[in-house]
Amino acid sequence: MERANHSSFAGFTLLGFSSRPQLEAVLFLVILVFYFLSLLGNSTIMLLSFMDPRLHTPMYFFLSNLSFMDLCLTTCTVPQTLVNFRGRDKTISYGGCVAQLFIALGLGGVECVLLSVMAYDRYAAVCRPLHYMAVMHPQLCLRLVVTAWLTGFGNSVVQTAMTMTLPLCGKNQLDHFFCEVPVMLKLACTDTSINEAELFAVSVFFLVVPLSLILVSYGHIAHTVLRMKSAQGRRKAFGTCGSHLLVVIIFFGTLISMYLQPPSSYSQDVNKSIALFYTLVTPVLNPLIYTLRNKEVKGALRRLVRRTADSRES
Repeated sequence: MERANHSSFAGFTLLGFSSRPQLEAVLFLVILVFYFLSLLGNSTIMLLSFMDPRLHTPMYFFLSNLSFMDLCLTTCTVPQTLVNFRGRDKTISYGGCVAQLFIALGLGGVECVLLSVMAYDRYAAVCRPLHYMAVMHPQLCLRLVVTAWLTGFGNSVVQTAMTMTLPLCGKNQLDHFFCEVPVMLKLACTDTSINEAELFAVSVFFLVVPLSLILVSYGHIAHTVLRMKSAQGRRKAFGTCGSHLLVVIIFFGTLISMYLQPPSSYSQDVNKSIALFYTLVTPVLNPLIYTLRNKEVKGALRRLVRRTADSRES
């Protein structure tokens, strides 16, 4: 058996949508536009959150971490995908595949935990407004973010080690556009039932549990909003919560459909399309939904533009 880490192993071939080159040409342009929008939107949120003192709040601290995470996630997968879609060489080195798998897994876990933390932050802001700053004090916010990053990448170390040590017996064609655990398991030439069971358990922990906490938090928020006397305030709150939940459902729904089913049942074309959502679409939607619609962010952006214009004039 030739293992994937054997010195003679050249790397993996990412098949992507190579059987439909016309589709790859269209996807190249779509992915390029979405990647640019993701870079622009998330970089803007990070810049404004850092430079504007009025945005030095728990909400924007979590959002700037989410934006940084989304930037890293798209940069981990998209450039390689664009190169493969436009070039004849569709290979990725063994080391590159390990790095991509480790980073994407870690960042995915971080986002799952971070979205649940952000839902709790919104619960505290809406349901306990008088105690909000006492509950979400800076030390707690920092500990929650550190916990999210450590949990996500701690799991990634285990998952990457278990996946990349499986014997491949010379198989190196990945029917995907980036290295991902379920697709890697399909290459293994040995029994992967233990890996699949472990992946299922971890997926429940990172997907079902955070999603349940998010839905409970927004349930409490909805109950509080319904008791508001102002109809305009209720509409605004429900509009904001509804858009937040839309992003959460897209992100968790696509990941659940990918990871909470046995690899043998995968339809690869469907799952490649699903993967585009959680690696590309949600990183674009996050800054649009969470911040760029907010008056605070619009005001911070205007102040930044004004300061930049004044500095140039002087």
